[in-house]
Amino acid sequence: MLQKNKSQILFFILLNLFFSINSFAQKNLYAGIEIGRRAIKVSVLDVNNIRKADYDILYFATERFSFADHITANGELTQEDIDKASITVVNQLKKIKTDFKLLEGNIFIVAAPVFASARNIDVLKNKITSLTKKNLDILNVNEEPKTLVKGAIPPVDYPNAFLLDIGAQTTKGGYIDELEDDKLEFIPLELDFGTMTLTDAVQKTVANQNQANDMSVYQEKSFDFNSVLRKKVKDLLDKNPLLLKKDKIYLSGGAVWAFATLYYNENIKEHYVSLNMEDVLNYDAILKNNFTKFTSLSKTNTEAARVLSTYDQKYLISANNILVSCLESIPNLETKKIYFVKDGQTIWLISHIADRSKKVNTNF
Repeated sequence: MLQKNKSQILFFILLNLFFSINSFAQKNLYAGIEIGRRAIKVSVLDVNNIRKADYDILYFATERFSFADHITANGELTQEDIDKASITVVNQLKKIKTDFKLLEGNIFIVAAPVFASARNIDVLKNKITSLTKKNLDILNVNEEPKTLVKGAIPPVDYPNAFLLDIGAQTTKGGYIDELEDDKLEFIPLELDFGTMTLTDAVQKTVANQNQANDMSVYQEKSFDFNSVLRKKVKDLLDKNPLLLKKDKIYLSGGAVWAFATLYYNENIKEHYVSLNMEDVLNYDAILKNNFTKFTSLSKTNTEAARVLSTYDQKYLISANNILVSCLESIPNLETKKIYFVKDGQTIWLISHIADRSKKVNTNF
């Protein structure tokens, strides 16, 4: 009888200990490990209100690799890529589990869409699963615009906003339309030009290619090409008249990051930075007429230096031409609110959290 009571007491102690340990795990903490094209990025978020995208970044780390280059060149990941990616994921997972009390279900590991084209992607997926007991999900390239919109726009603003993400190859984004029966429809947006493709298109218009890198020649041709760019933007807006009824515009991508970093020249802590057209035009004038201001800034400002190590003057001009053309084409812009989505590295993670939240309608 005594032995039986001891067994029952031990059982209740262990049960109580189990629930105590789980009660310490914070349900509002989420972590994401993204194996990207050229880096592995790790984020830990403390989400206060997912509907308003109210969260704090508790931890962020990045390690650079050349995954995309190897996939493009060979059609597969090298063994060194697989080993490095696996070791980095395991080490980072161990660190965030030690430093933060995370629920297993709140930790996500993903890889960029480019990894889907690697012939040996299953080798990496299987290795990470065997080492971490977690799945490695490949982000779907066809779902990327929707993921951007769901993660960049606060869910509370879904009915009243749209997103444009100015990337290297294209400008993409979209908006969410509310249908009957509480259903949602995602409407994608895409502009043929991105920062690098626009720069390439402008350079091809230079008759003497020996002058293609001459800044005065490039600026002249860039100005002439703006008429083509504006027509593309107008076509985009004409095909999506609902955009004009939206009161909020969310912007993401390298072009807007460059503008906010170089022009505001301060460590902005908000996740959403309020912008206005006057600042964008003033920045544009500096880019084209007084670029030394930014090169001087980069000597003392590490973030500005990071911008200029990523983009040269031509790319920055192209990036801002896209930004200006998009904003100038929107009627009654002065009545709209414009925001830069600063923490682009968390967008996919916020989208994952929103998908799993009972407080957010994701009935697409």
